[in-house]
Amino acid sequence: MRVKLIVAYDGTEYCGYQSQVNGPTIQDALEKAISSLFGQEIRTLGASRTDTGVHAEGNITVFDVESRIDPGKICYALNARLPEDIRVVDSCRVPDDFHPRFQNTVKTYEYHILNRRFPDPLRRHTEIHYYYDLDAAKMHEAAQYLVGEHDFASFCAAGFSSKTTVRTIYRASVRREGDRIIFSITGNGFLYNMVRIIAGTLLEIGAGKYEPSEMKTILEARDRSCAGPTAVARGLTLMEIRYPDYE
Repeated sequence: MRVKLIVAYDGTEYCGYQSQVNGPTIQDALEKAISSLFGQEIRTLGASRTDTGVHAEGNITVFDVESRIDPGKICYALNARLPEDIRVVDSCRVPDDFHPRFQNTVKTYEYHILNRRFPDPLRRHTEIHYYYDLDAAKMHEAAQYLVGEHDFASFCAAGFSSKTTVRTIYRASVRREGDRIIFSITGNGFLYNMVRIIAGTLLEIGAGKYEPSEMKTILEARDRSCAGPTAVARGLTLMEIRYPDYE
């Protein structure tokens, strides 16, 4: 059977989701726990290869296994074997042809910014601190230029492997909650570092370096050098991945 896991994690201590030789990854920890549970080596397929330091509330992983364990109970058994900064929040059986990457997907990310005089030590791993005043209304206005199908080459880091830089954004918003500013974006997929580059550009707009309308100019330029810097990883969280065809 094919089992789907919804996985939440604090990415601070990991070199991203995908297995690599440079250090510990989320995939390594999951596969160690799954293999221990079923007494055999099991490989997983992940939906999103989040970068070093990026967090998740709803990444998706699948694996194949022959077992009599109730798929809905696998999450409990795995959490007893996983480190405290990784948790499987749900497990279920899916069709054998379900692939977490090669499906029609809807992904939502959030980027969290603390906008006040001093940082918050309790949330230092999950948000960035920005001292100078930010205009969240202008950031939200700028984000609206991203909605729709566009070529996002201006917001893609070098070294990407995608066949196309065209993506569709369904929703984008920036809201202020007290001292915190939250940038939320939902789309059918994202390029390498795309959300972090957009966040870095929005920070410059919020700080008054550019007018909101400049976002349209940057988008149409299809040139990475026109966009803002890549925002640091720790402010980014993968909130949810949905599969409309399987719902």
